[in-house]
Amino acid sequence: MRVIGAGFGRTGTLSLKSALERLGFGPCHHMMEVMARPEQVRRWTAMAEGRPVDWDDLLGGYDSCVDWPSAAYWRELAEHYPEAKVLLTVRDPERWLASMNATILKQRDRGARFPGSVMYRLSALLDTDFAAFVKMTGLTVDGRSLGGGGSDPDRLLKAFRSHIEEVTTVIPPERLLVYEVSQGWEPLCAFLGVPVPDEPFPRVNDSAEFAKNARGKIVPMLLRRSR
Repeated sequence: MRVIGAGFGRTGTLSLKSALERLGFGPCHHMMEVMARPEQVRRWTAMAEGRPVDWDDLLGGYDSCVDWPSAAYWRELAEHYPEAKVLLTVRDPERWLASMNATILKQRDRGARFPGSVMYRLSALLDTDFAAFVKMTGLTVDGRSLGGGGSDPDRLLKAFRSHIEEVTTVIPPERLLVYEVSQGWEPLCAFLGVPVPDEPFPRVNDSAEFAKNARGKIVPMLLRRSR
């Protein structure tokens, strides 16, 4: 593990994943990896429930990690991988909240209504990846990162700002880059000590793309059981 992303989701983490992989710091772990790989759902659920999980087993094969669920454990990861650099992606708090409301929180609120459906009850009864994923994200994102603030904007903004303050206080300045993806390649490459690519910085996963990706990955999880 060479780079640890400490930034919350909706701070450009999928763009950063693409950028890190282009710079040679891949594969890069992201929530999309959990949704696409059945074996990871249960491991992250076990971590969220407080059961012992080995980081080298959980993130083995990845050179970097960004986004949730790993960002919820930035402190533990920074201690376990002391040579890794830490990237804290940030953005204007109000714009972050608007993006969360249009994507992650919107999907979560739909899920809050979904448990009453026959499909969800069947998913839980069959112990599917979707049921485990819902449990894991509730514990990791809502509980651990956002402090169980629900959809209250003041509490969400407080959690966002407090997280930035905590990371910048704990991680030494020489090990940390506070970064907005709108800054492009230059500060990222300078921090990582690599040349700037002769190509545009990747810009992916706006609200419309998020919804498309979520639908495409959640539907197969509904009845899929981990083996």
